[in-house]
Amino acid sequence: MARMVAAGGSYFPPPLRKIRRMTRAAVVAIALCLSACGAPPATEIDDAELVMLDAIALRTELASGRLTAERVTRAYLRRIAELDDAGPTLNAVIDINPDALDVARDLDSRFVAGPVGPLHGVPVLIKANIDTADRMATTAGSLALAEHFAAEDAEVVLRLRAAGAVVLGKTNLSEWANFRSTQSISGWSSIGGQTRNPYVLDRNPCGSSSGSAVAVAARLAPLAVGTETDGSIVCPAAASGVVGIKPAVGTVSQRGIVPIAASQDTAGPIARTVADAALLLAVLTDDVQVAARSPDGADIRGFRIGVVRDYSGAGRDTAVEAAFAATLQQLEAARALLIDPVETRFLGEIADAERTILLAEFRDGINAYLAGVERGPRSLAELIAFNDAHSTEVMPLFGQELLLESDASGGRASATYTAAVDVAAAARAALGELFTARGLDALIAPANARAWRNDAPGGGGPRVGSSRIAAVAGYASIVVPIEVSGDLPLGVAVIVRPGDETSMLTIAAALERLRGPFPEPRFLESIGD
Repeated sequence: MARMVAAGGSYFPPPLRKIRRMTRAAVVAIALCLSACGAPPATEIDDAELVMLDAIALRTELASGRLTAERVTRAYLRRIAELDDAGPTLNAVIDINPDALDVARDLDSRFVAGPVGPLHGVPVLIKANIDTADRMATTAGSLALAEHFAAEDAEVVLRLRAAGAVVLGKTNLSEWANFRSTQSISGWSSIGGQTRNPYVLDRNPCGSSSGSAVAVAARLAPLAVGTETDGSIVCPAAASGVVGIKPAVGTVSQRGIVPIAASQDTAGPIARTVADAALLLAVLTDDVQVAARSPDGADIRGFRIGVVRDYSGAGRDTAVEAAFAATLQQLEAARALLIDPVETRFLGEIADAERTILLAEFRDGINAYLAGVERGPRSLAELIAFNDAHSTEVMPLFGQELLLESDASGGRASATYTAAVDVAAAARAALGELFTARGLDALIAPANARAWRNDAPGGGGPRVGSSRIAAVAGYASIVVPIEVSGDLPLGVAVIVRPGDETSMLTIAAALERLRGPFPEPRFLESIGD
């Protein structure tokens, strides 16, 4: 797979490839030019210490004036050059904002009047399916959109800029957010190649927001934004040992994000800690009033937490079972009330209905999005034709079955879509009744199995997961890493009803405190199966 990644760089059309390489090289050169630009005095935080700061600690240093936004931005650009472009070559970042240092300098000049907002000077990476009205393309990982530069910022980007964040770059993803093929390889795109798991490089980073999760785990940025339809934030977060929040659907604006399905799509935070993720969630939405808090203060006595035993892949992985059992014991020791088990199998049985919904909503949603593209395909039919015409570059590993099925689906006007929506609505109602009948504050379930090899037959796939519960219901969920097993992270998901995000964050913070410090990735080349 590493050789395929190298080949991926040659997929750019010649003029664009040259412009992008020159732009990125210029930015990286500035970041690496410590002798010319001046190394920090011995009394200052050096780069190695700086990138280890979590977002809230970094914000404190920036607010105190001990660090400048420019200095922080340079440090992260250097880190990206050393780990993503060179070193273990993670392939997490596929575009650097060529104006990042100018943005940072502007924030420093405005700091005289006080911090611009809660993320003043904090670098944030965003997934490459999110529009930015700047010199970075919005590609969704596809060569078809290699020259698509959005006319307007997505709503989430507007919020980041208003909060004082430095939008540092865009992250790799599973092409079209993992909605191109039934055999797609998570974390692979025709523009970015294969994103690599930072714990073990030949293992998969899972899910379509793989670049965002890997970047945070490898400390290429303290915060990142991913997107999810079903599992695309929570699975990569778990696989890379970081915290990921899938907000309740409708909590975060979908405007300016390449769509899959409006009924399930959402953007959400990825961070090293629960408090950092809560901080970013508060920036992304005004509807959820959450505040960053110290995990040490999380008190979950009396919380009623339903234990999901019928999650997808239950019983397949003894390491998952053992880690989940240990986590439940910790919750009981913290005097949470475990309702064990609760029945959610009815959600697992609506896979066919969910697929029908996604195919239909993607057809209508992507046609509407592509209609606004100036340089690239203007419809799903044109996208399919582009992929066929460039199959060697775009489809060397898997095809586009989902695009073809979606185009033939009839969209939301079809009777099959209407019937599937009714099935999903019944499942949502049943989940709500479960919460009410059992008096639940939250559900808890394993989020992932240990990451599979990138060269697994058929592209591999998550063999354990619980993402469909929150995805189909539109509920909020958070993943907290709980253990490194056989050199690979495992996580659990906490799921709550819309509007109860405070309970979700409280439980997650308690899990983080009970777990203790989480091991940093070691960028191992490989491990035994």
